[in-house]
Amino acid sequence: MPAAMKELEKVTLHLENGASLVFQGRLFSEAVWYDEYSGVLTHQKLYVTDQNEQVYAVQKGIGGKSVCRAYRIAVHGERCVMYNGRYSMEMPLDMLLLAVRTLCGTDDGVALEQAEEILRAANC
Repeated sequence: MPAAMKELEKVTLHLENGASLVFQGRLFSEAVWYDEYSGVLTHQKLYVTDQNEQVYAVQKGIGGKSVCRAYRIAVHGERCVMYNGRYSMEMPLDMLLLAVRTLCGTDDGVALEQAEEILRAANC
């Protein structure tokens, strides 16, 4: 079944800040990798909610212990609201995309274009 046709399900993410993010959504994208040097297994997931918001979750595990951080991102025109289960923060969309570019360590705009493409595709 194509991802766009996948049914929505109730998702509950238990976060390291003691909160839980609960939403109706579907998995849009995911990646998993293992760092042999640190012994950390990282699992990233991007969900699309029934409200056309995105939830970005990062789970890291080492030695049987696991921590999860997640952020719900709602785009409203040129502004976005991010929520981590406890706190909300609103900012211009341009600032979020600048942060993504900075964190990716690139000035050529390729990472920014890819982030914009994924954000807009998930928001459809």
